[in-house]
Amino acid sequence: MSKKNKPDAKGFVYSTDPNFSFQSESNEEQETLPAAQQKLRIRFETKHRGGKTVSLITGFIGTNDDLEELGKKLKNFCGTGGSVKDGEIIIQGDQRDKILQWLLKNDYKQTKKV
Repeated sequence: MSKKNKPDAKGFVYSTDPNFSFQSESNEEQETLPAAQQKLRIRFETKHRGGKTVSLITGFIGTNDDLEELGKKLKNFCGTGGSVKDGEIIIQGDQRDKILQWLLKNDYKQTKKV
């Protein structure tokens, strides 16, 4: 199989068009905004988690490393477990007040609690 007809993540396997080429997605990470410019949202959710409650922090703009670091700091402050997946920070339990307190203390000014 020639290079131009290799399968990709979208499921394309072969094309009869001689001018066809796979368009690879460029997933360049954005530069991390300063804390005062981040527009984070804190949500409480139980959907698709077997009845368990979690606090979700969404809206972070920046690199995955910085998101992981913020998630680690929040988990440590709340004293609970959690993870970082798909651009969201997941903290176990209803920790919205603690998270908001920590974010405001660390200059995240435009934070909304939902």
